[in-house]
Amino acid sequence: MFSPGFTALLVEAVGEERARKTLEGLSEAPSVSIRLNPAKLRSCPFDASVPVPWSPWGFVLPERPVFTLDPLFHAGCYYVQDSSAMMVGEIFRRCLDLLDTPHPSVLDLCAAPGGKTTDLAASLRERFGDGFSLVSNEVMKKRFSVLRSNVRTWGDPRVGVLSRDPAGFRAGAVFDIVVADVPCSGEGMFRKEEKAVEDWSEETVDFCAARQRRILSDIWPSLRPGGILVYSTCTFNRRENDGNVAWAASVLGGEVLDFGTYPSVFRTECGYALLPGYVPGEGQYVAAVRKEGGEASRRPGKDVLALFDCEIPAEPLSGPMIDVDRETALHYLHGDALRLPDAPLGIVTIAYRGHPLGAAKNLGTRCNNLYPKENRIRMNI
Repeated sequence: MFSPGFTALLVEAVGEERARKTLEGLSEAPSVSIRLNPAKLRSCPFDASVPVPWSPWGFVLPERPVFTLDPLFHAGCYYVQDSSAMMVGEIFRRCLDLLDTPHPSVLDLCAAPGGKTTDLAASLRERFGDGFSLVSNEVMKKRFSVLRSNVRTWGDPRVGVLSRDPAGFRAGAVFDIVVADVPCSGEGMFRKEEKAVEDWSEETVDFCAARQRRILSDIWPSLRPGGILVYSTCTFNRRENDGNVAWAASVLGGEVLDFGTYPSVFRTECGYALLPGYVPGEGQYVAAVRKEGGEASRRPGKDVLALFDCEIPAEPLSGPMIDVDRETALHYLHGDALRLPDAPLGIVTIAYRGHPLGAAKNLGTRCNNLYPKENRIRMNI
């Protein structure tokens, strides 16, 4: 199933015994997990869920529900995210502990579809309230539309979205933390996508490693002295992981940070590798490098959302809130016309269990559905 070249690079990165167990894990069925939006939901809505050790809001589910038919999903109460990918949020929180600034400015560089952005936003809001700025960037236009939609659903007004090449952040050293979940050879997608296995080659690994270094070189000047780069991939080989982190520290100028150990997580030379067979998720690598130049600024940062003219997708809903049952909520999300005879006339907010879903215009005899067409449920309900 797996090429000898992939196996050889895996052994080089994690050792023969771990490589054997990882290969066994890659043959198992994918897991499913969610991460709560703590601003909206504080307990898991699914039975028999198991907490993710490195995420205060992450849960592994016993089976995959039909998320499309859950109004809480559409309300942004939780995000469906691989449990391994949540390790990026954990390292980000550890990095926040090292900053001393009342208004951190953060860039999520390669952000689509939005899992890591929403994780960062939750951590920043829990710690700083409105006192933070998070720029969520995606250079690929098709992926950017998905990112915008997911950020809108999450609903945090301090998160702005943008579509720029990494070289486009030339406004000086303005970010306290840059999270770069860079494009990679995708070995962590092997359990979900057969094509990822077919497309893998050593040449692809080398191409990705070189592109990742270009991305880091382009974005490094936007990081403040003493600021921190959180680097991650969904791949396992050393060339794209430890090799690039060591290169960044040596050539760009920084210190690789050590946050100790985590159960079931392999501590590599420079970072952390979450390996199938050891963890339930698909796999992830993450490391952190602190830029030379002293501690991060203690002064309030610039409002980078305005500096880069970011779009703010999260728009507050106005009008009376009308709480509806599950069936009515699903019809609303499907784009169907509603009847709300007891609701006031005019613009109202449709909600489910107190969580806003979107707007509608109540005319009395019927209710015009204003839920965005691009977000509507397309399957039969």
